[in-house]
Order: sequence, then C-alpha cells, then structure tokens
Amino acid sequence: MAIAPETKELRYYEDRADGSHLCVTIDKDILASNPTLQLHNNMEDCYIDICSPEVLSLFTDNFDYQHLRRHFVKGLLVDDVNYGYRIYTHEIHSSYAARVDNFRSYDAVSKDIIQRWTYPMVPDVLSFGNCHEMKLHRQGIYKAADVTLSHSAQIGANSVIGNGTNIGEQCKVSNSVIGEGCSIGKNVLIHGSYIWDNVMIEDGCKVSNSLVCDDVHLRAGAVVEPGCILSFKIKVGKNVVVPAYSKVSLLEKPSNEDSDEELEYADTNSGVTDSPPFSSMRSNADHPTVESEDEDLGASETGTSGVLGYIWASGDTGTQEEWRQSIAPIPKEKLQELQHAIAVDDVDGSEEDLNNRLREADHDNDSEISVVEDDDYTKFEKEVEETFQRALDGVHQDNLILEINALRLSYSLQHADCAGAVFYSIMTSALVAAQSTNESLLKSTADALTKWRDLLRNYTKTVDEEMEILLKFEEMCQDITNEFSSLFSKILPYLYDKELVSEDAILRWAEEKENADESDKVFVNQSDAFIQWLKEAEEEEDEDEEE
Repeated sequence: MAIAPETKELRYYEDRADGSHLCVTIDKDILASNPTLQLHNNMEDCYIDICSPEVLSLFTDNFDYQHLRRHFVKGLLVDDVNYGYRIYTHEIHSSYAARVDNFRSYDAVSKDIIQRWTYPMVPDVLSFGNCHEMKLHRQGIYKAADVTLSHSAQIGANSVIGNGTNIGEQCKVSNSVIGEGCSIGKNVLIHGSYIWDNVMIEDGCKVSNSLVCDDVHLRAGAVVEPGCILSFKIKVGKNVVVPAYSKVSLLEKPSNEDSDEELEYADTNSGVTDSPPFSSMRSNADHPTVESEDEDLGASETGTSGVLGYIWASGDTGTQEEWRQSIAPIPKEKLQELQHAIAVDDVDGSEEDLNNRLREADHDNDSEISVVEDDDYTKFEKEVEETFQRALDGVHQDNLILEINALRLSYSLQHADCAGAVFYSIMTSALVAAQSTNESLLKSTADALTKWRDLLRNYTKTVDEEMEILLKFEEMCQDITNEFSSLFSKILPYLYDKELVSEDAILRWAEEKENADESDKVFVNQSDAFIQWLKEAEEEEDEDEEE
C-alpha cells in the first residue's frame, strides 16, 4: 500500500499482491498529486475500521460492493476520490490489534492473550465484567482462587481455569480455557478447546480443539472431535461421538443468508431451512451410531444419536472446507495440498515466496488471520522452554544440556540458537517467580542468572553467541515480555559481571545500532552510560599496553 507520509492518507491498496512479481503498478495521477509516498509491503492489516455515517450510504449506492477491501476500499480510492472521500491509516508499533470474525481468528487471538502478547490486557492483570481475579503460574497456567483440582489431575501449559470449577481425578487439560462453575469428571481429556461457563462434563469424556458454550452437558464417555461447536444448553448422551467440524444448536439454521464473503447475517424474519436433527446427519459418520441410554434424551428429539440439537449444514463451500475457519489445526494433508499446488504454480519461486503465498492460500477471505505452522526455531524454542521447565522441577543440569543438544541436532540449528532459547527460558522463569514490582523482578532475574550461569555459558563460546543473548533480550523487551524493558540498563551490567556477555559483544551490538532508526536504539540509548564506561576502560587498556 502507498501512504502519504504527512497526512497518513491511504492512496493505494492491494490486498492480494503477487509476491512473485518484483514491481508494482501505481497510477501516475497518484504520483503527480503526491510529491512523496511511503510504499509498504511489510504491514499486517488488522481489519479494524472506524467509519463515518456516509459509509452506509456508499454501500447503498454501490450495491455490488461485497467485500470491504477488494471492493469498497479500492472503489473509494479509484472511482470516488473526486467526491472528497478519504481513507486515513493508523500504524501501531508496540500495541496489539486484531479482529475476531470467525472461529480460527477467535482461537488465534485467545492464544495471543494467554501467551501475553496483549500485555497488559492479560487474565491476571485485568478482570472484565464479573470475572474473578486470576493468578499466573508456571508454563502460562492461569487459575482463579476458588478452583477445586484433584491431586492426580494434570493441567498443561497455556491453560486457564475459571472460578468455581471442579476438576476430577486423572483429568488432563492442555492448551485450553475452562470457564467458571464447570464440573469436570474423572479421566477427562481436554485439549486445545474452549469450555465456557457452567458446563458439565462427566467421566471419561474427550474434547479436542472444539468450542463448548454455556450450560452444555456431556454424558459419560462422550467424544467431541476436532472443530466442533456445541451451542448453549446442548446435551450429548453417553458414549456418543460428535463428528469433526459439527456445529450443533438447539435452533434450526436460518435460511436466505446473505452471501457476503466477509460477514454473513441471517434474516431473522426469513423462516428456517429444513435442518435435520443431529441423528440423521450422524448416520453417515464413520463412527458407529450409539443409542442414548438417557431417558431425557428420547428418540423423538434425537433419533439414535443421543444428541439434543440440530446440526447446521455447511454453506456453499461444503464440509470439505470447514477446516479453513475452524478452531482445529489445519490438517496435514491440506497443508501438503496447498504447498504442492503452489510449487506447481510457480516452480521457479523462491522458498520465501512459496511460504508467503501459502499464507495467502491458507485463508478463505482476507479478514481471516493467517495460520501457518511455526518455523523450526519457534518450535525449537518452545521445546527448550518445556525442557527447562522440567529442570526447574529437579532434572539435573547435565541431563538438561544433553536434551537441549539433542534438540539442536534434530532441528539442525547452531549453538547461537541454543543461547537465545536458553536465555529466553531463564528470563521467563524469573518473570514468573517475580512479584509485581521492578525490585522483585530485578532480584529474581539476578537469582535465575546466577543459578543457571553455567548452563548458559555452555552455549556462549563466541562473540556471535553472546550477541544472540543481547538480541534476544532486546526482542523480549520490545515484544514478548516488556516487563523487562525498564530494567534493561540494570540487567546488562549484571550479564557483563557474570561473564555471560563480553565487552566485545556489547560494543559490537552498540556499534551495529549506530545507523539504525531511533525506535531500534531504545535500549542502546538506555544503556549509554555503561557502554561509554566500557569504551573508556578499553581505551585505558590500550594506552597501558602502549606504555
């Protein structure tokens, strides 16, 4: 897109630019009327718009507008510019912005909140509405005060447990959110799912990558396969398997929906379709149909499926495309199909171009947040952090080094990558152990670096590896854990005193930042006094050697 630098007015927008072309075509009138333009291909559209009332009338006049970006924005920039309409942009640098308009973006934004990308808008800092206060524990686990948790239950990383929830014996919860007032029985497995308030899940149930709304009741042995949406007050009978990507509601699906690509609204006065009850849709599933043993789920309402509700049939794209906007991970075969199609389409494209185009092919409409598998280093960093967490629970340091080295070899990475990943894990553990004040965070950081100094020095044999620590610390302060940002200049000398980073590494890091933008020199400027002290000490040593 092209932006006027002084007014931030948007002059050109192409939402599906072809990355394989090394040029862009802009109307000469735009260049003639704007002495300077900023061209960007490195920004992410958050799809958040603030509009004047005139926008509604423009949609009325241009009834063929079906998409906000491809039709409305481009139409305004090309056809309606002479009417005085203008679009202005706002660029954010350190904040977080995203729009939730389907289940996949709901899942992506929720995970960002849990993983603290939206700080301070995180569960343990801000409570919304009537929500009770949350406390952050190790591995990104949030728990309210009044939670009843069996000793044999296992709560995995990046999970949230709401107030008044009871979790029974031998349960396993991982990467999931469980709301308030829920009752979870024994031997229940919940992975990658969102369980809202007042949900009852009986013994032996399995819920994978699904969304379960308020007051849902899963009877013993029920299985909810990936991608399912169970609406309010749905009841699932004993041992019933809800097939993948099912959307079940007590209401029948409205008919005569609009065909907008970006937003679909049902006409509440249009009547209903002939949505079959869940039983008739269930009979074609691969799993055997199981009759309900519950008297309150009679065959008159649910047939033989044991599920009280209607399944909402897929739209024009069919069930084969349900994965695109689902909470469930993208199936591996779909990723392989997309990658193969892109490779055939452009054999000569670079690897980077292929990855970029895979992101474009991955989402069905432009408002969907791209979901692409993490790169190798991100996966490696996560596994190192999990390995380090086990060390906090008592694994010997020598065994920890062996595990990290094995991970490094399996991902074909360098020692510098290990240095950054280990440093990140150490600093994250210090953040979890600290209280809310800078003094306690500084103390916990010093304690953690002292305790794990030998582990970190095992991966910092060269200046490049020490530089990786500085760059990782800078990245954490800017984006991931900005609680450290005000303490950078205090922690840097400690890293130097503990011989975790050398004078050469610090001076080289500062030198490489000399010609950078001011936004990239925040922490160099913050540490200027210490850097100047190092330079003066180096000059004195040189003079002594000459004498």
